[in-house]
Amino acid sequence: MSASDFNVPKAGDANGKNVFGPKRPLHRLGVVRQLQNISKYTVARRLETDIATVRQQEQATSDLLLSQLYEWQEVLEVPVSELLVENDDPLSAAVLKRAQLVRVMKTALAILEASKQKQVRRMAQTMIDQLVDMMPELKDVTPWPTVGKCRDNRWGIAVERGLSENVFRDFPD
Repeated sequence: MSASDFNVPKAGDANGKNVFGPKRPLHRLGVVRQLQNISKYTVARRLETDIATVRQQEQATSDLLLSQLYEWQEVLEVPVSELLVENDDPLSAAVLKRAQLVRVMKTALAILEASKQKQVRRMAQTMIDQLVDMMPELKDVTPWPTVGKCRDNRWGIAVERGLSENVFRDFPD
């Protein structure tokens, strides 16, 4: 069975029209065409289509079929990777949202830990409970480290590993 058996619309039709989906840039066809100094008329002629279709497909948010992207690649004579929009986001939306919630949870826990006022502690605890309701894995998050906190009388990993005597030979007396 396919999506058409259930009358489910496809992500893009034959003209590259974005039926549903994000309105974010998906490609750089127009930019690359201009950089290559190729007119829309020339692209339309090489693709054996009309200029209106070229204009529509050239819109950065149009969701093209992969075969259409390869046709453009042949016309523009550039690698396909040059036609695609790079994702500038360091993290996906879901991962970014989780990272933000973790930071808020760390702050709420730090407030709860540092505050001596009963009302502030109650509000911080309410916020913590609400955050755990939103995302249960936040219950294992620890607060931000406090400034000047001791290391349980341990010297740290640098002392445990030690330094080679060769490190000090390179320095003049």
